[in-house]
Amino acid sequence: MRLNRQQGFTLIELIMVIVILGILAATALPKFSDMSSNARVAALKGAYGAVSSAITIAHAQALVENKTNASGDTITMEGASVALVYGYPAATAGGIGNAVRLTGDISFTTAGTIIGFSTGVAAANAATCQITYTAATSASAPATASIVSSNCS
Repeated sequence: MRLNRQQGFTLIELIMVIVILGILAATALPKFSDMSSNARVAALKGAYGAVSSAITIAHAQALVENKTNASGDTITMEGASVALVYGYPAATAGGIGNAVRLTGDISFTTAGTIIGFSTGVAAANAATCQITYTAATSASAPATASIVSSNCS
């Protein structure tokens, strides 16, 4: 006596597996797509930390070397000449740009005050994904940096 044995899956079983996989993909995909925005924010925050540290280190070195004039002073940080304004890095590529020396997608703009993404989606959202560096305006008004990371997608 010969028994009929099933040799595979029925059409309904295959459709159910496809539906379940579709539901799983639909719920997991938004979580993975948001990671790129989070990565840009994290990179920008890391660059902000680097800018803040560079301000402090440059100012400390300028104080040690007594270079706190309104302009014309320079210090050397790891082989790079950093232009100073009142003992803080100037808002130029030769100032804060040389003090921080960013690499990759994050870069110092030619305007001298913005550090942000030079390529990709975040570059189009520069107003909401950037670090703004403001040079010292006097001996009593130090250089500052502020970060905006509300839309780095």
